[in-house]
Amino acid sequence: MNQRSTLLSLALLIGGITMTSCTSNKPADDQKSGLEKAAYGQLHDGRSADLYTLRNSAGMTAQITNYGGILVGLTAPDKDGQFEDVTLGFDSLTTYVKSNPYFGALIGRYGNRIAKGKFTLDGKPSTLVVNNTVNHLHGGTVGFDKVLWTATPVEGDEPALKLTYTSKDGEEGYPGNLSVTVVYTLQKDNALKIDYEATTDKPTVVNLTNHTYFNLTGGAKRTILDHVLTLNADRFLPVNETLIPTGQLKPVSGTAFDFTKATRIGDRIDDSTDVQIKYGMGYDHCWVLSDSSHNLKPIATVFEPTSGRVMTVQTTEPAVQFYTGNFLDGSVTGREGFPYKRRYALCLETEHYPNSPNQPAFPTTVLRPGQTYKTTTIYQFSVKK
Repeated sequence: MNQRSTLLSLALLIGGITMTSCTSNKPADDQKSGLEKAAYGQLHDGRSADLYTLRNSAGMTAQITNYGGILVGLTAPDKDGQFEDVTLGFDSLTTYVKSNPYFGALIGRYGNRIAKGKFTLDGKPSTLVVNNTVNHLHGGTVGFDKVLWTATPVEGDEPALKLTYTSKDGEEGYPGNLSVTVVYTLQKDNALKIDYEATTDKPTVVNLTNHTYFNLTGGAKRTILDHVLTLNADRFLPVNETLIPTGQLKPVSGTAFDFTKATRIGDRIDDSTDVQIKYGMGYDHCWVLSDSSHNLKPIATVFEPTSGRVMTVQTTEPAVQFYTGNFLDGSVTGREGFPYKRRYALCLETEHYPNSPNQPAFPTTVLRPGQTYKTTTIYQFSVKK
């Protein structure tokens, strides 16, 4: 591990602030939207991290830190108008630095896995950091989730925060200087919009995403097994025992992976007859969207019956990784000292296919000089009584 990785992975903090509870009653009708900035703590190298709170006129809030571009918290109302945090996260920057399993983080340069940390582009081999058994995962040891982004509030009718970062040529093994911009916008219709953009000075590969862990019970009261999921995806990518896609695109029909109709997540998550469930310890797979165009389209709906909360996901990406918190084991302590246990959250990571750089038949993730990488994902919240 090089000196940069050592400093950032240890990242001992000099100071930090404590998060307060994100539960509140329904706000007054004259609630004003806007953006607030607060100090969030210092990293080992003396640089300061900040916390930005975006609020819309309905009273929904999104909290984002420029450390890792992390979505620290996101509130949404239930059927009684009660606002609660619908994400997993920590009380302080200290914990995000020490032991964050990607809660709320921006992921790059490459979301998901690249087999054995190697790929060849235009005849030139690249060797990446291996940080997930024998594979490269989520950008490496010091991916975009562990760097300090430059944050700038965006003026407009809706509160927005722009984050920028330049990933240097050779960082974590990737070729090219990559300039990245991510904009979080909290929209009037209780939707969090995430716009990604990137350019490079050398051919490289890019697959950006956000790794928020959602639990629509609010405050992670229960597992996500009773959440009801619909995925507009008729195929998924089978994986090997190290969770690398085999290259096959398998129809979901007749399998535990069929969410084309609204289905309780817990119904088939432990199907012992399905080797794919065994490999993922549940769901940790990439679904190929029925509409794989670059158009913005609805791709998933999650409904939590007790709270009545509904989350609808739209994206311009061709696929989504659905993960059910299988590796949470109670050893990670979240907000207000609450231990996050297995399957206490779900992730819907919009993306290109895992290991695309080594699968020529998959949609390309190559970005070349003169091209601009652009993608958008929206998480919108409503209620069903």
